Amino acid sequence: MGMLGAMAALLMFLEVPLVFLAPNFYKMDFSEIPVMVGTFALGPWAGGLIEAVKILIKLLIKPTSTGGVGELANFVVGCAMAIPAGLLYRAHKNKKTAVQSLLLGTVSMTVLGVVVNALVMLPFYSKFMPMDTIIGMGAKIVPAVNSVWTFCLFCVGPFNLFKGLVLSLITFLLYKRVSPLIHSFRDKERKTKAE
Repeated sequence: MGMLGAMAALLMFLEVPLVFLAPNFYKMDFSEIPVMVGTFALGPWAGGLIEAVKILIKLLIKPTSTGGVGELANFVVGCAMAIPAGLLYRAHKNKKTAVQSLLLGTVSMTVLGVVVNALVMLPFYSKFMPMDTIIGMGAKIVPAVNSVWTFCLFCVGPFNLFKGLVLSLITFLLYKRVSPLIHSFRDKERKTKAE
C-alpha cells in the first residue's frame, strides 16, 4: 500500500487542466490509477489507505497552495471512486464485474464530487478566490453557470465524469498486467512475517 501510495503521490504532480470542461484550477491527474489497482488487488479499505498515503506524501513533497482544500477534495473524490468500486469488485472478481465496478466508481465520484464541491469545497476555496470569480470562470465555459450548484453540475460533474472514465479505462487495461506482481509481493511479505 505504501509503494502504491508513493506512486500515486508522484502521479499527482502530472496534472492536465481540462479547460473545455472546468476552470484551470481543476486539473486531471492520474494518481487514481495506482489507487484503483491497489483497491482491486487488496480491497476497498486498502484503496482508502492508499488515498491517504498519497495525500500525506504529496503534502510532504509540496505544501498545499489551497489551504488543504484541493488535497481534501482529491482524497474525498478518490475514495468516492475507489471504495464503492472495490466493494463491488470484491464480491465477484471477473472482467464483467471489473467494468461494472469502475463504472460504479465513476458515477459515485461524479455525484459525490458535485455535492461535496457545492456544499464544502467551493465555500472553503472561496476564501482564496471569490465565489463570483469562480462562477464567472465557469460561465465562460458553460454560459448556463450562474450559481455554485450550476457550476458544480455543469463544470465539476462533467470534469469528474470524464476523469473517471479515462482513469477507469487505463485501470482496466493495466490491472491484470500488474496484479500478479502485487500478489507476488504480498505473498512474499506474508511468508516473511510467518517465518
